[in-house]
Amino acid sequence: MDTLLHIDRYIFEFINQDLSNRTFDLILVFFRNKIVWLPLYLFLISFFIFNLKKKGILIVLFAFTGTGIADYTSSSIIKPSVERLRPCNAPQENPDLILRVNCGGGYSFPSSHASNHFAMGVFFYLIILGIYRKYAFLFLVWAAIIAFAQVYVGVHYPIDVLAGALLGTIIGYLFYRLCSLFLERIYSKQILI
Repeated sequence: MDTLLHIDRYIFEFINQDLSNRTFDLILVFFRNKIVWLPLYLFLISFFIFNLKKKGILIVLFAFTGTGIADYTSSSIIKPSVERLRPCNAPQENPDLILRVNCGGGYSFPSSHASNHFAMGVFFYLIILGIYRKYAFLFLVWAAIIAFAQVYVGVHYPIDVLAGALLGTIIGYLFYRLCSLFLERIYSKQILI
């Protein structure tokens, strides 16, 4: 375990300090801000409801319920159980940390940003895969950039982000399957792949 934590800190320092540059400072701080993504959320809600009507409403409800479950699981169940300090709250372990945003309270493991965005990203990736295959990967890229940004700005270690991404991926997939089964039962045919 000590070796794993040592590697985790080494990778954290590489991303947080060695990759430091003005472009990343601007882009990654911007990308991790949830307000920035409100237009995307509104577009997705509008797109599905406008194009699929009642089915679209159900898709949106499953997507946001899954994201809420991912957030609750990471923030209210796992973080209080593990109690790992954020890198920005452990200055003795990270003396050269570059903190690019407000550190925030709470614990670090797993990253809720990563779990939430991967839950939503994987869900929409799977939904879009059956509709607009060539654009589906953008949801995974979006989630990965936000997760990476959490390490870059100094609020999470890489293991926190990987655990959050794994949790979100599992929840996103499960909610996609539930949504698909639910729609299949209601409409007597599978409309999602």
